[in-house]
Amino acid sequence: MVTIYSKNNCVQCKMTKRFLDTNHVEYREINLDEQPEFVDHVKNLGFNAAPVIQTADEVFSGFQPAKLKKLS
Repeated sequence: MVTIYSKNNCVQCKMTKRFLDTNHVEYREINLDEQPEFVDHVKNLGFNAAPVIQTADEVFSGFQPAKLKKLS
């Protein structure tokens, strides 16, 4: 399962979700603005900017089409 940690008004978050939707990849979204209890988790993963994409094998940040393509 893919988890996306996103924020409101985040262009890269929107682009990431659109890419996954277009490629029919299922994901769970956790909005850090609406669920701030997850902010520490994301920071513990080593990230300070959204989106953060977490899979069973990897965690990365930003809109990265090459990595996202591997999920489809």
